[in-house]
Amino acid sequence: MDLTVKLKRSYSLLYLVEKYLQPFQLSPETLQEVSARLRKDLLRGLGKHSHHKAPVKMLPTFVRATPDGTEKGDFLALDLGGTNFRVLHVRVEEEAQKVLKMDSQICAIPQEMMLGTGEQLFDHIATCLGDFLESHNLKCQTLPLGFTFSFPCEQLEIDKSILIRWTKGFNCSGVEGKDVVQLLKEAIQRTGDYHIGSVAMVNDTVGTMMSCGYKDQSCEIGMIIGTGTNACYMEEIKNVKRIEGEDGRMCINTEWGGFGDDGSLDDILTEFDVEVDKTSINPGVHIFEKMISGMYLGEIVRLVLVKMTKDKLLFKGQISEALGTSGRFETKFISEIEDGLENAKKILTELGLDWGLVDASVVCLVCDTISSRSAYLCAAALATLVNRIRNNRKLDHLKTTVGVDGTVYRKHPTFSSKLQKAVRLLAPQCDITFLVSEDGSGKGAAMVTAVAQRLAHQSRLLEESDGEDDDDEEEEEGQ
Repeated sequence: MDLTVKLKRSYSLLYLVEKYLQPFQLSPETLQEVSARLRKDLLRGLGKHSHHKAPVKMLPTFVRATPDGTEKGDFLALDLGGTNFRVLHVRVEEEAQKVLKMDSQICAIPQEMMLGTGEQLFDHIATCLGDFLESHNLKCQTLPLGFTFSFPCEQLEIDKSILIRWTKGFNCSGVEGKDVVQLLKEAIQRTGDYHIGSVAMVNDTVGTMMSCGYKDQSCEIGMIIGTGTNACYMEEIKNVKRIEGEDGRMCINTEWGGFGDDGSLDDILTEFDVEVDKTSINPGVHIFEKMISGMYLGEIVRLVLVKMTKDKLLFKGQISEALGTSGRFETKFISEIEDGLENAKKILTELGLDWGLVDASVVCLVCDTISSRSAYLCAAALATLVNRIRNNRKLDHLKTTVGVDGTVYRKHPTFSSKLQKAVRLLAPQCDITFLVSEDGSGKGAAMVTAVAQRLAHQSRLLEESDGEDDDDEEEEEGQ
């Protein structure tokens, strides 16, 4: 075939492909509008009377400070969020400014226990925790515990958290509506052969922020972009209307995955986003998360490729069984494909597709467009948080650090650089450093406990000091 004809066909194909991808390409103005809409939702979530119906929940965590570098000591961490749970022994070293994982152990939760009674589950956890302490010669110590419990809870204090509902295949009786910290303590008491100190409940996003915060004390935001997405940040307590108090700050778990659940993002949803939501296990819920997180990105790409193939733009119009099957185009393929054309060819072959070089190039373009949208939407949401912190403190310029975790951020070849570049444009008065978290649900949980312990110690010292002052005043009056 004549080269000119080939080129004309390629240009014609690229023009048609661009028409498919145009709805995913968000202008800086659109991203600024998304950021402004999220800002309104943050306020609704913080409001005393509006938070019940707010799509962005803005949950108080009762974490009232970030690390200041003086924390030290040995801590336990318990990470429960699936069919296994982890027990960890963590040491915080002030001199070296390090959080060290000394030992850890994974314990399985049998399927029948996931559907049994709450007492059976917590007895099993308490027994495994006791076995860990025994095997590491820690039973004679009474160590504080950080408890990462990754199920929907309403947190009432740092050590009081009410389970709203079970998810992830759990349905233990007698736990919903109860304080999970109390259930754990009661189970430990039933074992009768060891004790734990204070307990701090930890959300995994908060753990991400806190695990980075010991290394960098300017870290006041935690962000996860992996299977799901979420973020937390330090808010002024006077703005958290459902909490009493005016002074200080509190970490707020935004639950920003629910942004758009009230229809506020409908104008930027594509037909493919609508399809992903409709066929998900929770239609109408976590719209923002479905546009950007690892659980859904691969399926969005698959749906775009299927439509292009049906319209005879790709693969000679032939959809393979794999491409036609929901969930078969994995999100990790996006990272691999964008890492090089050879990877694209290999993956397309594995998916049983009859591809040519142009097909492989178009697939690379589709993956890049959809992962870029994810990075830019995350940047818009993050810009909302850093701009809010700056405005809260009435600063002309904010210097802050974001602790980050999640496979999409870690593994994708260009995601992090695109996000960082976009957030600089959307928050020009903020100088943001990004720090990848090391084990937020383990080390971070211990760090939350360490900070809570430091604050409690400082509070006791203050009370003692006030008591001495009162005694002095009484003596003066007596004289």
